[in-house]
Amino acid sequence: MSRPAQKGATPAAAPSFSLVLFDLDDTLFAHTEAVGLGVKAHRSALGGAFADADETAELARWHALEEEHYHRYLAGDIDFLEQRRARVRGFVAPYGIELDDVAADGWYGDYYLEYERAWALYDDTLPCLDALNEALPGVRFGVVTNGELDYQSLKVTAVGLDRLFEHLIASGELDFAKPDARIFEHACSVFGVEPGSAAYVGDRLHTDAIGAANAGLTGVWLDRAGTASAEDLAAATASGVAVIRTLTELPQLLSGRTA
Repeated sequence: MSRPAQKGATPAAAPSFSLVLFDLDDTLFAHTEAVGLGVKAHRSALGGAFADADETAELARWHALEEEHYHRYLAGDIDFLEQRRARVRGFVAPYGIELDDVAADGWYGDYYLEYERAWALYDDTLPCLDALNEALPGVRFGVVTNGELDYQSLKVTAVGLDRLFEHLIASGELDFAKPDARIFEHACSVFGVEPGSAAYVGDRLHTDAIGAANAGLTGVWLDRAGTASAEDLAAATASGVAVIRTLTELPQLLSGRTA
């Protein structure tokens, strides 16, 4: 049984939502879990020192490298391909390995095959969408993601979300990324919906929920891990952001129904 939501704010006067936008990775799509399985399988396939290293420590290193270099890509410091190469080079460096571009691309490609095999939605994703359709008749769905359109579209299609979502808005096609208010405003304009009639749900408080709230949408922070601090909850409340632990809580929150 899921724990109760750690409330930040509640949508005032339960506005009528005609559009619900979602982040993709770690919100609808189980990215972190797929990465963990992919890294484990690739290390095992490499064998030797890679396979013998501490699993928890190596996964933490990969996540840290992903966070560092993906944000460099979002900032425009490097391109999408180079952020992948930088992650690979950083990961193999402690093993005394240096890789040129071709070798780094090959290493990442082998890892990616394992990552791709693990692609899946969270268990609460499809039930949430079904419940939203029931609670908010005529509601429309979209994704706003920081990344390359082609890459994110592959994931959306692979897990079957393409038939449920009208538009996928990717920062790689624009000159701005979350939490910039312009990407949320752009998404609303694509749907022809005013921000006040839209909600945005994501797993990052500042990048997703507060960013959306600053653009005039109702921001919802999905804190799956339950790691919200007192400071986080205060920031959420100050920005009018609601905090939930699972997507199961979202339909009731947005429809204004009581349990």
